[in-house]
Amino acid sequence: MLSRLPKWVEYGAFLLAMVAGFVNAVALLGFEHQAVSHVSGTATLVGSQIVNDTGELFRLVGILLSFLLGSAISGFMLTSSSLKLGRFYDVLLILEASLLLVSMYFLMQGNDIGPFFASTACGLQNALATTYSGAVVRTTHLTGIFTDLGIMLGGAFRGKKVDKRKTWLLVTIVIGFISGGSFGTLVFDVYRFKALAVPATLCFVLAIVYRIYRRRLIQVEVN
Repeated sequence: MLSRLPKWVEYGAFLLAMVAGFVNAVALLGFEHQAVSHVSGTATLVGSQIVNDTGELFRLVGILLSFLLGSAISGFMLTSSSLKLGRFYDVLLILEASLLLVSMYFLMQGNDIGPFFASTACGLQNALATTYSGAVVRTTHLTGIFTDLGIMLGGAFRGKKVDKRKTWLLVTIVIGFISGGSFGTLVFDVYRFKALAVPATLCFVLAIVYRIYRRRLIQVEVN
């Protein structure tokens, strides 16, 4: 239940959404307008390429499979959908940061495999966030978020009580994603693909903060 989630999940969701918005802004501006934080549009383009082949099918399929690989990595390391301190969240965040840095390196070299690593990072993050609350919190795309908000709004019109905690969590993710997109655009305009160092650094910082928080909580429980 969302009402039972600790407060740090909201902060984490906001920052992860900001990371995804930032990465996707860089992707849209620098990867030939190719999004990497979600795959619905990419899957549509794959279908289009099958009919009208323009030589982009391999790259598009690569983006899809990379996102799938990232999700699989999270699925392998997180064996339960329940929120639990002491799991591999910090390790996965460090891995995501590393993938973004590898993506940055290849993109700066003009290598076409760069976007694959960014897509893997996003798939890993989305599966990680989904695991937080049983497929409720997703931070790399907003389709489900706006759908949930719309359902809640429709229920409110019928007089149904609104879950304020859930509403705030969803709005927080929207704000984080859009803020990340704006920030990513500003940084990309100046530093180009080096901009990916920003979300990578944020992931490293989140991993460290999470590890410190977990250790302090364990110490409190022991004492």
